[in-house]
Amino acid sequence: MQPWRRDPKNPGAPIIPRGEWDFPPYHRWTFQHVREMVPTAQIWRGPGPVLPLPERRRDIDGVAFETRAGRRTLPQWLEESATDGFLVLSRGEVVDERYMNGLKPWRQHLAMSVSKSVTSAVFGILVSRGLIDPRAPVTTYLPELEATGYRGATVQHVLDMTSGVLFDESYTTPGSHMQKLGQACGWFEIDDPDWPMTVWQLILQLTEQERPHGAVFQYRSIETDVLAFIMQRVTGKHLADLISEELWGPMGAEDDAYITLDRGGYALADGGFNATLRDFARFALLLLNGGKAHDRQIVPKEWIESFNKADHDVFGDEHQGALPRGAYHNQFWIEAPDSPVFMCFGIFGQYIYMDPEADFAMIKLSTDTDPVSEDRTFDMLAAAHALRSFCARS
Repeated sequence: MQPWRRDPKNPGAPIIPRGEWDFPPYHRWTFQHVREMVPTAQIWRGPGPVLPLPERRRDIDGVAFETRAGRRTLPQWLEESATDGFLVLSRGEVVDERYMNGLKPWRQHLAMSVSKSVTSAVFGILVSRGLIDPRAPVTTYLPELEATGYRGATVQHVLDMTSGVLFDESYTTPGSHMQKLGQACGWFEIDDPDWPMTVWQLILQLTEQERPHGAVFQYRSIETDVLAFIMQRVTGKHLADLISEELWGPMGAEDDAYITLDRGGYALADGGFNATLRDFARFALLLLNGGKAHDRQIVPKEWIESFNKADHDVFGDEHQGALPRGAYHNQFWIEAPDSPVFMCFGIFGQYIYMDPEADFAMIKLSTDTDPVSEDRTFDMLAAAHALRSFCARS
């Protein structure tokens, strides 16, 4: 890893371009140092006890599986897929834990779109308290969106990314909504003064509807930000404080997390969350345990059980290659309609794979070369299946 910044031996080392910090090759360093790149807000772990992570280490280096590139052992796959952190849980115990590319147990790593599932967990808590009704129109909570493509969409449509709002998720198309989001969320310097300066401004500019609400799943990061604005509107609290008070502290996180901020101070719900590998494991353990930690119900069990009640028929073709029987519901990915597995995905190889029936989870933090890769997701599933089988036998 080349130390572009903070190299004590080389104060003249090149500076990371502000507009490229989250892409190769710089992301190999920046994903572990996001708060040195952009403004962030602390997510306090709270004063309570840490959720224990009992250990029962096993040698899993011999586990092998078929990837799209051929048969690989676990160490080979981890190296080839630019892994930064890797942890396996089985029956509530840590089976394996690895740090690569300079990652440390105490250092937070950018979660990218795993942030969406963290946001969902807190959203479910607010739903259980009657503060939000998923069946209600989005405009019940955000009447300003009556003049946008969200008119007529329900909160559930947004949770499932089945609203008909036009939003181009392309990372490379000049002028796409996703490129505008990069400027609006504060990750990049102002490239075009006519583009929105904040995430809220971008949402207000989404005036087109390209299909009926509820017709088909289309992955659009901005949907999670709409959910977060609803959460803030009904509670009067900043998203960082909500995550701290409702999830991170009660769960028993060991370390503070943090989240990136736009120019208006809004926390980027769709991809700005950062935490340590072990605290991501605690998040997985919480969900595997039906939302309980320290003998207390944190995330409603009904919310977690809802993840697998997804509509495969609206999943569309875009993600069928890696998930031919997949679905998406309440900001979680589903492996198959008849499978208990639910997952969190983030670009460049962030994964949390959870199987509550097998009491198994696999957490992988990475800085892979391609933002999105069908092959990478296929390989991740192959690794998870092989490790789940190994743990069941040992």
